[in-house]
Amino acid sequence: MLRIHFSAADLVRTRVETRLDPMWELVLSVHQVARPVSYFGGWNRLARQRLAEARLMRDAELLATLTPARGYFPDFLTPASRSAEFEAGVETVLSTDKQRLRAEVGRLDGGRGAGPWLDDVAAGRPAALHRLGVAMRRYHRAVVAPHTDQTSEIAGRWVTGLAHRALAHGLDAVLNKLGPTTRWRAPVLEVDYPETRDLHLDGRGLTLVPTFFGVNHPISLADPRLQPVLVYPVSREPFWQPGRGLDERAQADALGELLGETRAAVLRLLDAELTTTALAERTRTSLSSVSRHTAVLRRAGLITTRRSGTRVLHLRTVMGNGLVHGR
Repeated sequence: MLRIHFSAADLVRTRVETRLDPMWELVLSVHQVARPVSYFGGWNRLARQRLAEARLMRDAELLATLTPARGYFPDFLTPASRSAEFEAGVETVLSTDKQRLRAEVGRLDGGRGAGPWLDDVAAGRPAALHRLGVAMRRYHRAVVAPHTDQTSEIAGRWVTGLAHRALAHGLDAVLNKLGPTTRWRAPVLEVDYPETRDLHLDGRGLTLVPTFFGVNHPISLADPRLQPVLVYPVSREPFWQPGRGLDERAQADALGELLGETRAAVLRLLDAELTTTALAERTRTSLSSVSRHTAVLRRAGLITTRRSGTRVLHLRTVMGNGLVHGR
């Protein structure tokens, strides 16, 4: 568990970023290429196809070596920046000083196929950093940039909702709405995390950054001395992919007309098991409303429901899959 300790000064200095950070999206998308969750299955297949066609799989492998999908990855790859420009972020990464490169890359275990390249990056050798920049730019252009407008629009709507909550109810309401894996127990924000850590803000405040490609839980920087950041996943809508045509979008519009927008959104989200609480978070509606919708979908044979301890888990049936995908 990650426990983030706030003081009164930290609450005043906490900021909610309104846009996706291009460097966080790059790193977290690499994780989805390596170990995709079901939501990104279609994107993963398209991404791998594009990387293979452009002969860029080696770029993806090098990035995956530097940014493992599990455990630690270097903080210098996600620099604090007010710029939303990807190129500015890349230049900041490549200008990291050698001492920091050596310290952060040195914490990695290495990876198969990296050869001496990882050591060369740690040493700040120009050829290795140039290769890193090439890999970042080509990978981003192939599999992240084509979706930027869509992911930014989805994240923008989610952040707008948080901003309205902050204005109406204060920052406590925002900290209570960062997803089912977080709990605000003033003055501590608890986050389900793969390791046990305490982060004391000490008057520095916290920057809340939305992410589209990060999925499992909010993420913080590894080095507690850096300006504190918490990157949290936004609620998602169906991920439309270029080249699929308008027919699929038309199918989704028809599904909304048939079932109602909220009920259709619940059905679309259930390609993997989700709890009633998670569905309420992602559709931004109440638990009672979601319970009513899942009851209707279950009676129609479109989803199944099971209990696991105190949790109630829902999943689409084969018939539900056919309805969502127009089969």
